[in-house]
Amino acid sequence: MSNISPLAFVHPEAIIGDRCEIGPFCYIDKNVEIGADNHLMNSVTLLAGTRMGNGNVIFPGAVIGAVPQDLKFRGEDTTVEIGDNNTIRENVTINRGTAAKGRTIVGSNNLLMEGMHVAHDVSVGNGCIIGNSTKIAGEVVVDDFAIISANVLIHQFCRVGSYVMVGGGTRTGQDIPPYTMAAREPVAYCGLNLVGLRRRGFSPELIENIHNTYRILYQRGKLREECLAQIKEEVPMSKEIEYILDFVHSSKRGIIK
Repeated sequence: MSNISPLAFVHPEAIIGDRCEIGPFCYIDKNVEIGADNHLMNSVTLLAGTRMGNGNVIFPGAVIGAVPQDLKFRGEDTTVEIGDNNTIRENVTINRGTAAKGRTIVGSNNLLMEGMHVAHDVSVGNGCIIGNSTKIAGEVVVDDFAIISANVLIHQFCRVGSYVMVGGGTRTGQDIPPYTMAAREPVAYCGLNLVGLRRRGFSPELIENIHNTYRILYQRGKLREECLAQIKEEVPMSKEIEYILDFVHSSKRGIIK
């Protein structure tokens, strides 16, 4: 059984799992489904189309499931899907999807810090940390274990790779490839996220192979396809190197310089 404050509004059609804590002045709309063991502090808003797993903690002022800030939106029946064990801090906003993809996704075990925004049709993976006031535009993809610092602006349709570290205040209109650091103005490749990779248990040999991959990729005077071919010839293949190759090859906006 859940503990729901008498000062909260929960629509009779909303589905609330077991052992949830719903604080005063929360608003839970119709067509909302949340799992068990979620803790909604005071003044949390869950709007129609919100789907949430288990064990999430939502801080005051967060708004999840608001209609997209997209002029093409025509009231489609879309969702925002939140996984398990996320911490969503004060005043975070997460919009639901549009006809483009139909849903906005935030995976599991993420920390979304105060005042950050997840726009329509975004996909955030698992284990990510996204800093205060960062704004993620529509249809961006953030892969697992990315760390995005405060006040970062990410242009629509960009992709952020796994295990990256994006410096505070960075603006990017291009993709940030996995295992790297990105910062400066304009945004630039700043080497590997060595501290993050070591903390995650990447071996020295694997880190060296990743470093050699980017050494080739960022050499001057060669086309991207030439660099990818050279990497395949010179760097021992692993799932991590294949991930980099696929990320770069499939990039539509191009990777940061």
